[in-house]
Amino acid sequence: MKVKPVNTAITTFRNTVRARCQKARQRMNAFAGRCLSDAGGMVAVEFALLIPVMLTLYFGTIETTNAMTAARRVTNVASTAADLTAQAAAVSTSDINDIFSASTAILAPFPTNAVKITITSVVASSSNASSTKVSWSKSYGGASARAVNSTVTLPTGLTTEGSSVIMVEVAYTYSSPIATFITGPIVMNEIAYLKPRRSTEVVFDS
Repeated sequence: MKVKPVNTAITTFRNTVRARCQKARQRMNAFAGRCLSDAGGMVAVEFALLIPVMLTLYFGTIETTNAMTAARRVTNVASTAADLTAQAAAVSTSDINDIFSASTAILAPFPTNAVKITITSVVASSSNASSTKVSWSKSYGGASARAVNSTVTLPTGLTTEGSSVIMVEVAYTYSSPIATFITGPIVMNEIAYLKPRRSTEVVFDS
């Protein structure tokens, strides 16, 4: 039997081990590639599942912020209309229309065609501060004016005997321009009260 030299046998062994190691590396690289491919697929699936939630939260934040801004402006409309009316000793139809125009301009950039305003002068009885009735009332945007001499319930302590107060009621129907999170209209109501500054009562000059 012919025996191979020792050097030749070692070289052959090394080549065999090297070849097997190379094949093992190739298999490991192929396996790692498949793992990375699978991980990428999982990320894509997770992103596809999360994107609707993320978009909902994003648009929901925008819509909620817009609604809160609209609510603050409705409050400003009521307080401004009450303040402008209370500054006068007497108002005319033209004055009331100017007050309506100035007040509704505060809503911009929100639509002003969805706002209803009622300005009412409420007078307390000279003998009973809790007996309060309408002296005059004017409305805007399809709102209903209060009937003259009709009874109005005011917060306790707001009037004294023979005094009066300007009451402004505002109703605004807010509709989201995106309508993703807030899908239906929201009616925002606000009431402002102010006492006349220049007289006991603001008189309506017809």
